[in-house]
Amino acid sequence: MTIMAKKLPLARLGVVGGGQLARMLAPACNNHDVQMIILDPYYNSPAGKVAFDQIEGELDDPAALQLLCERSDIVTFDLENVGTDILVALADQGIEIVPAPAVIRLIQNKFDQKCHYRDSGISTAEFTDFTEKSSFSDVEAFGLPCVQKTHTGGYDGRGVHIIRSIEDWENRLEPPSFIEKFIANGTELAVMVARRASGEIVAYDPVEMVVDPELNLLDYLIAPARVDANVLKLAQELAKKTVESFATPGLFGVELFLTNSGDLLVNEVAPRAHNSGHHTIEACVTSQFENQLRVCLDLPLGQTDLQGYALTANLVGEVGYNGRPVIEGLDEFAKIANSHIHLYGKDECRPGRKMGHFTLVGDDHNELIRRLASIRDVLIVRGDTPQ
Repeated sequence: MTIMAKKLPLARLGVVGGGQLARMLAPACNNHDVQMIILDPYYNSPAGKVAFDQIEGELDDPAALQLLCERSDIVTFDLENVGTDILVALADQGIEIVPAPAVIRLIQNKFDQKCHYRDSGISTAEFTDFTEKSSFSDVEAFGLPCVQKTHTGGYDGRGVHIIRSIEDWENRLEPPSFIEKFIANGTELAVMVARRASGEIVAYDPVEMVVDPELNLLDYLIAPARVDANVLKLAQELAKKTVESFATPGLFGVELFLTNSGDLLVNEVAPRAHNSGHHTIEACVTSQFENQLRVCLDLPLGQTDLQGYALTANLVGEVGYNGRPVIEGLDEFAKIANSHIHLYGKDECRPGRKMGHFTLVGDDHNELIRRLASIRDVLIVRGDTPQ
């Protein structure tokens, strides 16, 4: 057997976006002697504080994106709201970008994304385009309640509006959008999937997503999801089929609905690390960030097995405060066994803004939920200035 030698550092990894996802990728890069270079418009961004280097520039600035590519061996993403046209052109010139920018561009437009699922034979909720000529009677004919989503720009609860009545219609979203069937009382699941250029693919155990109805973003997740074992298997298979339809290497978060009738429907896909995979840092053999790096370096993918039950909860800015972040209850949290906190290094705290997360690992779903309730009583992140 011939053993291939690799020069160190292994690579210069460019990351478009310097938020918390790139920040959590840094430890995997450090472990592999990979130099992570961030492109972000803000000096001292969360990832910039821990990266090898940072380029200051807008994420859709062709000159900044080209500079990042010139200084990197491989480029990947912290978020999908980036300038894809220049990246597609650079990829065509031979720059290695993971996942392919053409897939990022497809996913940026949620309507195009839905059409892709329909055309690929991937189950998704019924939908139709929404135009300036659309009327409330058209929406009623489609079926109420329904969900209106903007074609582009939606993120962390923005760009989504539920229409149940004429009053909701009056407050409809104005940009180009579409409507889709509202899945009543369904269970929201998510599956992280990593795929190499060779076609090697791994899927993590599906997690159950509990969404904050006011903020319309993840409140907490439970791993594995509290569903039948056969549903867990089918969700993994559907998630892998969805990722394979993109025909590109990458790490993807596949969001699914489990309907009351037992159908699994693809909701949306994130072409990057995802909130639904944060528990993998402590709860799985290989974290989502480790596998994201392995995909970029084209190394064999790591095992995704869960090593127990896990719960991950978002830490969001407390209502009523702005300003520099302050944390309360950290001493009490630090006393709790099998509890892990990740603070994102953001310099400003606003109500509802993601400031960090914590993960609890244990042997029982119900015990983890009880621990969550007690932690929420003491652990608070807020700004230092009352509104």
